[in-house]
Amino acid sequence: MSMTASDLIDRLAEHKTLGTAPREELAWLAAHGFLRHLKAGEVLSHKGMQVDGLYVVLSGHVSLSADRGSGMQKIIEWRAGDVSGVLPYSRLVNPPGDAVAQEPTEILALDREHLRALTHECFEITSILVRTMLDRARLFTSSDLLNEKMISLGKLSAGLAHELNNPASAIERSAALLEDRLEDTEKATRALGAARLSDAQLAAVDAILASCMATQTQAVRTCLEQSDREEAIVDWLVRHKLDVANAAMLADTEVTFEALDQLATVVSGSALNAVLRWAAVGCAARRLASGIQGAAMRISGLVMAIKGFTNMDQAIVAQSVDLGPSLDNTVIVLQSKAREKSVEVAVELEVDLPPVLGFAAELNQIWGNLIDNALDAVSHGGRVAVHASLKGHRVIVSIIDDGPGISAKDLARVFDPFFTTKPMGHGTGLGLDIVRRLVRHNDGTVEVESKRGRTEFRVALPIA
Repeated sequence: MSMTASDLIDRLAEHKTLGTAPREELAWLAAHGFLRHLKAGEVLSHKGMQVDGLYVVLSGHVSLSADRGSGMQKIIEWRAGDVSGVLPYSRLVNPPGDAVAQEPTEILALDREHLRALTHECFEITSILVRTMLDRARLFTSSDLLNEKMISLGKLSAGLAHELNNPASAIERSAALLEDRLEDTEKATRALGAARLSDAQLAAVDAILASCMATQTQAVRTCLEQSDREEAIVDWLVRHKLDVANAAMLADTEVTFEALDQLATVVSGSALNAVLRWAAVGCAARRLASGIQGAAMRISGLVMAIKGFTNMDQAIVAQSVDLGPSLDNTVIVLQSKAREKSVEVAVELEVDLPPVLGFAAELNQIWGNLIDNALDAVSHGGRVAVHASLKGHRVIVSIIDDGPGISAKDLARVFDPFFTTKPMGHGTGLGLDIVRRLVRHNDGTVEVESKRGRTEFRVALPIA
């Protein structure tokens, strides 16, 4: 049984969104629109293709999904009583994904060409639809920002997990070895006590211990250099008829052959074995403890960096922000990604750079998105430079990479929502759009210049 014009107007009068409009305006909409019946799985509008018009959902369920870098995700959905498609004064042209009917759906469609007449003939409906458009814009904005934050958080979490795992594993290994070395130290100390050394000999023992614990003055030895050093110490021990079991631990220290020769002039035989054993295991224990301390400081530094990056203990208000720690913390939390590609990230700040006025957490997200994009752009062994300098009453922060650059065609669209030059599944197309929104929220501006081998994003912010 076909639906009459009166039946359609009655249904529109019961519509959740449009039902409060005057009946004559609903009659105009019914007269100029047409009914569409969608089967489950049928596409209402396609990604990248112009939306045909306004859609009033009378029954059923339609959802729009898009690939935001980690597979298809539902962005928004419409059910009976909702309005979708192009709304009056909307800038919507190409949707970010396909709008698909999830069940048999009935809509009243109004072609795009009738929207101008709608605004003249139907004041109340236009007013309702403009409010709907504003609500939809707020939903997309908050959804995009939250989604990009979650993706950024996922990337940072993966990088930080890798960064934290290295020192944590080092602490675990060193602690296990330290337990063995402490037991060796106890045995070596008893043997040293049994040797009953004179004061002169004890002074020589202190000298050899100082030699073992000396700070390494050269670069870390290679495996070949370490092997050669161990062989040389074995030869020295053999010449002096001493236990060669101490060779490996002595080779790990900075003890010199000059110090060994001086010790051998005042201590000999089993007493010399006891001294060398005690010095070697003592140095090994101290070195392990130093390694544990260094790894713990590395973890503490990473925790402080992520705390500073997220501004966990600061109010969400505009404040005076020192760009030095802000940029440094961002680089630290992205260091794992830079290290994977052997990319050098250099931060250079002008001397006496004044603080800027802004929202600290938002500024960190700006730097995070821009530096992360730069790391994606450069090739293995590339370089990313971060410069900050004062120009008038604004601080200019530049993020420069030596990647392949952005084509002139794409350069004009880099800040557009859902536009990305990255391969499918590797970019959401939201990062730079959000950067622009956040920069504007901080009363700043953002610009980009690009040519082959150099891409520069410049962010200008007001000084505090």
